[in-house]
Amino acid sequence: MPIGAATIAVAVLFSTSDRVIVTTISAVRIAQAGQPSVSQISDSAIRVVPPEVFLDALAAEYAQLETQFQTYGFAPIRTAWLSHAARLGEEIVARTMKDETRGVFEDVDAQGNLILRTPKGRVPITAADVFF
Repeated sequence: MPIGAATIAVAVLFSTSDRVIVTTISAVRIAQAGQPSVSQISDSAIRVVPPEVFLDALAAEYAQLETQFQTYGFAPIRTAWLSHAARLGEEIVARTMKDETRGVFEDVDAQGNLILRTPKGRVPITAADVFF
C-alpha cells in the first residue's frame, strides 16, 4: 500500500497578533517511490509567516494525510514512522504528569502507543514527553 510523500516534524510554534513563527526542531521527509527516501532539515530553520499562510499550508498537508489514513488505516503510517524513529532499540525516558518510565523503545503499537520494555515487562504509553 503506497503512502506517498510525507514530512514528519517536531516544531515549536508561537504567534503574535499578526504572525506565526515556526521553529523547526527536527524534520524528516519521506519521499515517494523513485525519489531519495529521506532528507534531513536543519535544526535551525526559522521562518516567520502570516497566520493565514501557515494555516493554509497546514490544512492542505493535514487533508492529504487524513485521506491517506482513511484509505489505508494507521498501519502504513506506523511502518513509515518506525523506519525513521530515533532511538528505536535504545533506552529512553517517558514522562507524564504522574509518572516517569525508563525502558527500551521497542515499538509503537497498532493503537499508536509508545511501547517500552522495562524490568516489569512491556509498558504501553499513550502520551508523554520523551527524553533520550
